[in-house]
Amino acid sequence: MTTYNLRVLGVDPGTATTGWAVLEENIKNKNICSLQTVAYGHIQTSKKKTDEERLLEISDDLKKIIKKYHPEESAVEKLFFFKNQKTVISVAEARGVILLTLKANGIKISGYTPLQIKQALTGYGRAKKKQIQEMVKKILGLRNIPRPDDAADALAVAICHINSRKLNSLK
Repeated sequence: MTTYNLRVLGVDPGTATTGWAVLEENIKNKNICSLQTVAYGHIQTSKKKTDEERLLEISDDLKKIIKKYHPEESAVEKLFFFKNQKTVISVAEARGVILLTLKANGIKISGYTPLQIKQALTGYGRAKKKQIQEMVKKILGLRNIPRPDDAADALAVAICHINSRKLNSLK
């Protein structure tokens, strides 16, 4: 029996809070798959710090997560649409730092829009946040919805990536 394990780091970018999650897909005999939650959490930065200090903290904490959990691939939520232009710029900066940190650590990166993530988890691109959280809980067999929301979002991004890899391998 051949077993293959793949670790995926899911990331939900943000300057104040960046969600992260590590999932492991265990594949046996190319058919039987299981999904295991390895760890999840968030990187919280202080509003009292400068933008540069906050971005450095995100990068440094992400490096620690990579060193501890050794993911082979990553999935990072793409920016889609923001009403607040100030918010979109800071989130874009955080996403840039995240992409740079992942690349510098040799981790394959994939990006998914919120629409793609919602469709992958619920089959419906306009699913509400609560619906996504319930699906994350159900798919991973968790007792409770992961908190904070950013961690649940990171788990959803990782699930989306693993499911997308399966679909792409069938093409």
